[in-house]
Amino acid sequence: MVESRCGLLCSQCSFRESVPCSGCVSIDKPFWGESCPVKSCCEGKQLAHCGACSDFPCALLKQFAYDPKQGDDGKRITQCEKWQKNQEK
Repeated sequence: MVESRCGLLCSQCSFRESVPCSGCVSIDKPFWGESCPVKSCCEGKQLAHCGACSDFPCALLKQFAYDPKQGDDGKRITQCEKWQKNQEK
């Protein structure tokens, strides 16, 4: 099941319990700001997640995935690859 546009596993997010967030696939505005550029890009292309994009992994997703403070060392990119493989089956 796709939990986010960028590959983040929302079910494992520590903020999910402390703020009213049901994951970016089911909200209009993220709890942490006015908008998310990755979510906006993905939804603008009418894609379920970044892994379904012909530009995957793009510079924007890499910036998020490898951000020194909030990144996950590319785990979200790997997750998008898994979601894409599951959709191809």
